[in-house]
Amino acid sequence: MSLNDVVSAERPHIGFFGMRNAGKSSLVNAVTGQSLSVVSEVRGTTTDPVKKAMELLPLGPVVIIDTPGLDDEGELGELRVQKAREILAKTDIAVLVADGAAGLSAEDKNLISLFEEKGLSYIVAYNKADLLRTRPELPDHGLYVSAKTGENINRLKEKLGEFAKAAKSEKYIVADLLEAGDIAVLVIPVDEAAPKGRLILPQQQTIREILDAHCTFVCCQPEELSETLAALSKNPKLVITDSQAFERVSKDVPEDITLTSFSILFARYRGDLRELAKGAAKLSKLRDGDKVLISEGCTHHRQCGDIGTVKLPAWIESFSGVKPEFSFTSGGDFPEDLTEYALVVHCGGCMLNDLEMRRRIEKAARQDVPIVNYGMAIAQMHGIFKRALAVFPQILSEFEQG
Repeated sequence: MSLNDVVSAERPHIGFFGMRNAGKSSLVNAVTGQSLSVVSEVRGTTTDPVKKAMELLPLGPVVIIDTPGLDDEGELGELRVQKAREILAKTDIAVLVADGAAGLSAEDKNLISLFEEKGLSYIVAYNKADLLRTRPELPDHGLYVSAKTGENINRLKEKLGEFAKAAKSEKYIVADLLEAGDIAVLVIPVDEAAPKGRLILPQQQTIREILDAHCTFVCCQPEELSETLAALSKNPKLVITDSQAFERVSKDVPEDITLTSFSILFARYRGDLRELAKGAAKLSKLRDGDKVLISEGCTHHRQCGDIGTVKLPAWIESFSGVKPEFSFTSGGDFPEDLTEYALVVHCGGCMLNDLEMRRRIEKAARQDVPIVNYGMAIAQMHGIFKRALAVFPQILSEFEQG
């Protein structure tokens, strides 16, 4: 796998913010060495966030995001500003581009406060440094740059690299649950919803981690599981299934073999497993008319039997015995105000970066709205929640005590 094969969700997201005509787009182009954004002397040329996954030395694989000016005007301008602020939810590192001659505006200072409130690593790039006669001393997070002459562009990239390195933490999907030589069985349904000729991202990433851990994996479809297990010379350490097949797979996997799902593994990898586990209890407490939000981090063509819009609502109604009112979001859409909902049911978040997934979970927790992910919801509704979460005994113990 080359650096450019790294999926966007695994790359640091670097957002460039600032006022109109501060030179954001020019600086983005200077940092990337590409004409990523349209540059013009006309204020407000960037009308929508421009997002590109790329390799940026010395950082490596990143996602660069150029945003509209935060002082844009009019009704359309307000929508652009709102879109720019939404980008903050998925930004790991922020660059505030300020006009070096004009200094920081009130809006710039408000944005810095917002960075700090969200705990973002950030740097203030005072652009157009080539036009300055004097240069007052800057705080640690400030740097004079010039998109025109290239001054301090490499230093800016080095600083971004330092932030990215400091933010990177060792985390695993499954490798820490296995020892070298273990066998893992992956149950992967191939049905109408399965992409033609390829595996979906969680399956690919899980397989790669198993290989990196010097373990063996065996893949099969649900109807082949019993025969697959019987053919193995020793029991697998772990069986990982697509959550939709939980009910059938749990019947075929002996109780002494640990069973979980891709979605549950990604709940830990991408978000907050504890908070998501707590949300599972709400499924049995729903009442008629309660609003339930079902949210997916990706956008895809809906098919007959779609899990988010068809299967989950049917399972929830059957399990709870009531008729909730369902709403659906996908991709980057996620409500700011969740208080109208009794429960949020979220996908595993494989297409979201860690920051965005965690912030969605934190937003629900702050507003006292239970949130659960697909895998844990399905396990709960099929009576195998404790078994599916037994791979994480500490979290299961907290759930049982709570």
